Amino acid sequence: MKNFFISSLHYVSFLISGKCSLLTKNIRRIPLLDRWLLGELIPPLIFAIAAFTVVSLSVGVMFDLVRKIVESGLPFYIALKVLILKLPGFLVISFPMAMLMATLLAYSRLSANSELKALRSLGVATKRIITPALILALFMTILTFMFNDFLVPISNRSAEVTLKSALGRAISTEKGDNIIYSRFGTLSNKDKTKKTKGLAQLFYAKEFRNSQMNDVTVLDFSRLENTQLLIANSAVWNEREAMWEFFEGQLLTLSSDGKTTTAEFERYLYPLSDGPNRIAQLPKDANDMTVSEAIKAERLYAKSGNIKEARRMKVRIQEKFTLPIACVVFALVGSSLGSKPNTRTSRSQGFGISVVLILFYYVLSFSFSSLGVKGTLTPLLSAWLPVFLSLSGGMFLLRQASR
Repeated sequence: MKNFFISSLHYVSFLISGKCSLLTKNIRRIPLLDRWLLGELIPPLIFAIAAFTVVSLSVGVMFDLVRKIVESGLPFYIALKVLILKLPGFLVISFPMAMLMATLLAYSRLSANSELKALRSLGVATKRIITPALILALFMTILTFMFNDFLVPISNRSAEVTLKSALGRAISTEKGDNIIYSRFGTLSNKDKTKKTKGLAQLFYAKEFRNSQMNDVTVLDFSRLENTQLLIANSAVWNEREAMWEFFEGQLLTLSSDGKTTTAEFERYLYPLSDGPNRIAQLPKDANDMTVSEAIKAERLYAKSGNIKEARRMKVRIQEKFTLPIACVVFALVGSSLGSKPNTRTSRSQGFGISVVLILFYYVLSFSFSSLGVKGTLTPLLSAWLPVFLSLSGGMFLLRQASR
């Protein structure tokens, strides 16, 4: 048995050493210039990620958690758990910004030390010099997308549940406020002799808690000869009947000839799809959705006739892709600025320049995003125009640095 254990250890160590040697061989296949430049880029990148994450965490979460510890008696270990769960969301924001600061610091230091001048004297073009930065940015783009689509939605939801549980609040994965659902379809008279298309039903509930709608109002325009108004204290989706079940309410019917009838009820079944249920269960923040969930939400809003929300969701879907691409944008801008001859930027200056450029980029993005939600621009253009404009600016700076 002892000999078998020793043999197993030797076999494991052999496998590890084999994999390490294979990894070393693969690394050595990378050109020496690229290895050297990547070695210069990675340390400032790690520093920038840590700096931006700490700053954003402090402003976004930490101060609020400290206040809850002092005022609400939130246990420290719960606050720490919430902070860790919120971390991926802030890392996603930090990755693109860190690429800008890292490339700016690394290339400006190399330029100040005349190392870039030496490379240019050997015939190495500026485009070749910044290539490792762009490759690293592509890696960070993939990492940002994976974090944002797979990890952030789960961690944000877990953080919310953990915090509310610790504060003694009611937890429900099914909740929502001001639920609005509209259904467009065929409007007809009683004899079906006249038909037209339009808004058939408008459903509104003040809140949705534990599979129950509260303070519900329904407007029914499906019959041309009258309009019905249904008001109820609560409503639930009856799966067996495939209809909504309303409790303790009134049904008011207004005929086209001006006559009004009112009826009170304890229980009333109303034919409408479970669309309000599905809308109520959607996360309010698109950041808490994956791309597939956002696409389903957009289709649901479009089907319900809520064009504005469907358009907003289309913009957010595109932004799920433009946020990671910002890593490439910032890498191009930062490396081009840093590669200018006789450029020297300290960490404090690099941080300041990065903040200004990041602020400009995100103001541009938010402005175009608003135009997309409003409908002035298409969702595709509103999300991608800031990227293309910034890439154009980066290409211009690269040409300036190449002279």
